[in-house]
Formats: sequence, C-alpha cells, structure tokens
Amino acid sequence: MQPPRAIVRRSSEAWALQSALERHGLGPVVGVDEAGRGACAGPLAVAACILRPNDARRFEGLTDSKLLSAAERERLAVVVRRRAIDYCVVLVDPVEVDRRGVHAANIDGMRRAVAQLGVRPGYVLTDGFPVTGFGVPSLAVPKGDLAAACVAAASILAKTTRDALMAELHERRPEYGFDVHKGYCTPTHTAALAAHGPSPDHRYSFVNVAGAARLAEGRAAHSPAGPVGHNEVFDGYADDPDAEGGEGP
Repeated sequence: MQPPRAIVRRSSEAWALQSALERHGLGPVVGVDEAGRGACAGPLAVAACILRPNDARRFEGLTDSKLLSAAERERLAVVVRRRAIDYCVVLVDPVEVDRRGVHAANIDGMRRAVAQLGVRPGYVLTDGFPVTGFGVPSLAVPKGDLAAACVAAASILAKTTRDALMAELHERRPEYGFDVHKGYCTPTHTAALAAHGPSPDHRYSFVNVAGAARLAEGRAAHSPAGPVGHNEVFDGYADDPDAEGGEGP
C-alpha cells in the first residue's frame, strides 16, 4: 500500500514526507534505523521513533547521525527522548547476529522495535531497503536518515545507545580499544584482534574475526601447555549463553 500522491515541498526538507503522510491520514509515522551493522564486535542497535508533527523547530541540526559530532548526537538524543511521541531501541546480541546473519538479524530487530512501541504507528519509514512484517504499510526511503526526520531521529537513538554500550564494553575489555573504534574494522582493532584473538563480544561470522580465531587457536595448539580455550571462547561462542557476550535483552 502506497500513500496517495502528494506534493512534497523542498522547503519542508526532512519533515516533508512525514507531513505528507500525516495529511493523508496515514500517521503516526515511525522512522526506523540501525547502528553497528558493519561492526565486527558489539551488538546491533535498532531504533524506532515517532516524532510529533510540525515539531521541526525543536530539532535544529537533526540529520544523519554519522554526519554529526558525538556532542551533537548526544544533544539531539536528549531532545528526541524528550520530544518524541514514542521510541524504542532494541539490541541484537553478537551471538544472534552470528546465528541469523547480520541482514536477517537487522530486519528482525526493526520489526521488534516497531512492535514494542506503546503507540501503534500508521506508517513505517525505513532507511534504504524495504522491510515487510510491520503490520502496517511501510516505505523504503533512499538515504532515509537524511530525507526523513523520524528516520534521522531513530539513527541518533541507535548510534548514541550503541556508542554508550561500547564505552562500557571498553571498561571490561580495554585491550581492544572499543571506546575509540566502537567495534568497527579499523587498523587499531585489527591489530588488537591479531594480538589478543577475538572475545565473546565479537561476531564470529565476520571473516576477519574468524581468521583471528583460527590464528589464536593455532598459537594455542603449539604452546607448551597444549590446546587451550582463548578468552573464554569455544567454537566461537561463550560456553554459557547467559555469560558476558551471550544472549542479551
């Protein structure tokens, strides 16, 4: 189901699509976006957000979270949480990402985030690719975090939530530098993986992590002590699924 044809005025910028849908009785409009899809460590964070119609003046500077400084993201996250009609952030554990694949886990996270909203939406806007199964009409918006304010708001909630979690993870595993690269595949992270092997918070379905795990196993097999587990990992997962790095909320 697509919305009736409407004129989207350039002057309305990122609020235009939501406004057009609301005018045709298809609201509330929820934007959905994720953070951490390309990271090889840490959870995938997926957010859904419903903004109030005609609230643009409260969101000066709202845009794609990747284009903002950390300070600007945090400032806008406070505004989003205070002004939004409703929002929800879902975390997908690395174990689930490995088991299902990052794309399938991402889509399921989007559905869960929308389903857990206290306000039932009338329309869902996703960033970039189409997603079904919301129970209401949806539309994929190219560069949605630039083109739709509610998607930009969701991207900020997802990014700030995940960044805070990665900072906490750094306190437990400082050898990987998660506070700097947030689990993405940077040279610093690659060097840490080579030196220490992957942790239970890494995604073993990613090629670089799997390679680092094999390297660690090879070193362990040739050590005087013989084969030993590395960083509490066996076959790429924590022995206890409820332990650190296991199935999360």
